[in-house]
Amino acid sequence: MLIVSAYFLLFGLTPLTGGDRLGLVGADEPRYAQIAREMLAQHSAVCHSFHARVWPHSPKPADLHASYECFVGGTITPILYGKPWLEKPALYYWRAMGFFKEFGISDWSARIPSASATALMIILAFLHLRRFRPGGHLDAALIMVSSVAIVAFARGASTDMQLAAPFSIAMLGWYAWYETGKKYWLFDLYFFVAAATLAKGPVAPFMALAIILLFLGLRREWSALRRTIWIPGIILYFLMVLPWFIAVQRRNPQFFREFFLQHNIERYTSDLYKHHQPAYYYLVVLILGLMPWTALAVRALWDGFHISIAEWKVRHKPQRYLGHIRPGDAFPEFLVLWAIFPVIFFSFSGSKLPGYILPSIPPIAILTGDYLFRTRRSGMPNWLLNTHAAMTGVLTFVLLLCPQYMRYERIVPAPFALVKAAVFAVLAALLVIFVVRRKGVIHIRTITLVPLVGLMYFLLVNNGRVLDQNYSARPLAKQIAITAPNAPVVATYDVRRDMVYGLAFYRNQEVLSYATDGIPTGTHVLVIPTREAPQLDQILQGRLYQQLFLDETKGLSVYQVYPRS
Repeated sequence: MLIVSAYFLLFGLTPLTGGDRLGLVGADEPRYAQIAREMLAQHSAVCHSFHARVWPHSPKPADLHASYECFVGGTITPILYGKPWLEKPALYYWRAMGFFKEFGISDWSARIPSASATALMIILAFLHLRRFRPGGHLDAALIMVSSVAIVAFARGASTDMQLAAPFSIAMLGWYAWYETGKKYWLFDLYFFVAAATLAKGPVAPFMALAIILLFLGLRREWSALRRTIWIPGIILYFLMVLPWFIAVQRRNPQFFREFFLQHNIERYTSDLYKHHQPAYYYLVVLILGLMPWTALAVRALWDGFHISIAEWKVRHKPQRYLGHIRPGDAFPEFLVLWAIFPVIFFSFSGSKLPGYILPSIPPIAILTGDYLFRTRRSGMPNWLLNTHAAMTGVLTFVLLLCPQYMRYERIVPAPFALVKAAVFAVLAALLVIFVVRRKGVIHIRTITLVPLVGLMYFLLVNNGRVLDQNYSARPLAKQIAITAPNAPVVATYDVRRDMVYGLAFYRNQEVLSYATDGIPTGTHVLVIPTREAPQLDQILQGRLYQQLFLDETKGLSVYQVYPRS
């Protein structure tokens, strides 16, 4: 479990584990990393001004005060380009600051917070299941760590896994308390929900409370809700959460309006940030995010739903009890509610992003691991095995063709590439069918991981440069640094915001926009889509400019623009 988890979480991510293959992509990754960098710079400046460290030099009042100022300096208000950025709480930024401090500022160290949070989730879920539900614990952990959604978000410099990982640990901790009655398990609930709150805000306690209420309401065990209210846990939660929220509100009076009203309520109730998707969007995300385990996961979820319905019927007809034995237990019901609530809740949101339902993946993985364990003796239906093998083949086929699309932007790849991908896809599917039929269901986890390990190597080692060149601003920033080493300003015209934020991180300076900031009066570098380059004479109104280079993969042209004569 540890070896496989380390491979899927770290391979190709750090220089020590296969190289830093892919630079920061999208708009969120470079933006969040830049915020952490600026907070660290401010923190270091404050500590230097007080000649202090976080740990005081001595117990003298002056040293204690200096250490306190050092501790809070740069850690309260998230800042981007010197201005407050109040969209998200600070947990990711704090963790990224720590890794920047230890390993230096880089794109890979910006991703370690997500990878480490995922590793903690996998390990604690494995240990929890081994203690309370032995048998399917290894299957559940391996399915969880190798599903497409977890692999993708565990390698992202974002807040999504900072929410999903502690939230999942908290829910498992609460159920451990529900099953054993031992109060110390409630520590997991309050501590990790507090951590999730510091990652994304009030959505964490809201979802935890909603799932627990639904579960206890269906079981009519309201006394358990009263016993969940644990005074030491409540104190712990508020001691972790309130200091930062109070401090950031005091320093930024607009925080409540921007964070709570705009980025929580309005984001949910409207399409304020232009992320509208159809109502069925998260069903598609869930199907793709669970690949290649989708067929098994859907079957396991249906099985858990069926067990929950049977349990519900028995609870409402006491004469069907045989002594104290019920047809199932409460765990499948809890997992089903945990899995479906985020999907249903966020399906009603006016703004939809894939990472919102990430907390649904762990319970489905646990259900799938338990289902595979129970089918070892009876065997797996041929239709299910064949469907799972086909899913593995489809994922193999698609990922093998990804580099072809990135290089040549063809919807239909070259015939040779198409045939080669199809052959490997068929071989992957046949391998799964052959091994499971010959060796049993217990080997389905191992044989499914074989093509996944190969695909990870293929994408990151063989085609890491292609991914980097097409989706990251890192190569563009390096080329600008080489061709215009003394350029003090970089500006853009009609360039996607992911490239803008990426250039800003790799250059460690704000990138200006002709549309919002105007045309800089001095010498500067301009990045413009190649299709817009013929309009430069009109845009610059007679100013001299010179082309530096052309980035064909991104369709961008880079110019040096000189001051007006």
